[in-house]
Amino acid sequence: MAQTAAKPAAKKAAPAEKPLPQADQAQLEAAERTHFGVYECDFKQTIDVSMNAKYPGYVDVKFKKDTWTMKPSVSSTGALRLEDVKGRTLLLQIANKSMLMDTKIGQRLVDACVHEKQRAAMEASKS
Repeated sequence: MAQTAAKPAAKKAAPAEKPLPQADQAQLEAAERTHFGVYECDFKQTIDVSMNAKYPGYVDVKFKKDTWTMKPSVSSTGALRLEDVKGRTLLLQIANKSMLMDTKIGQRLVDACVHEKQRAAMEASKS
């Protein structure tokens, strides 16, 4: 009796990405305050922050193998908040450092991240 080969399971298409809402003026201004580029962090780790190529006013944050699209906003304290559009992570940028947090588990993913502009501000304040 001839055996029939098992048919490979059909791959399901990934769900279509929902377009992000258009950024308002406050979000665009917050995005302009973002320090773009590589930040040096604790334990020789880095994060890389760049403008999102698809959506003006949104920012991409890369850490290790993950990349999150984030919506920038300025908090009442003046800190810049980059909030993951999927609600998982948060990057806080203050004058002298930044930190990336996992808001689901309430822990820092990486801390003491310093961009060259933050480093320059710290040096200027010491003088």
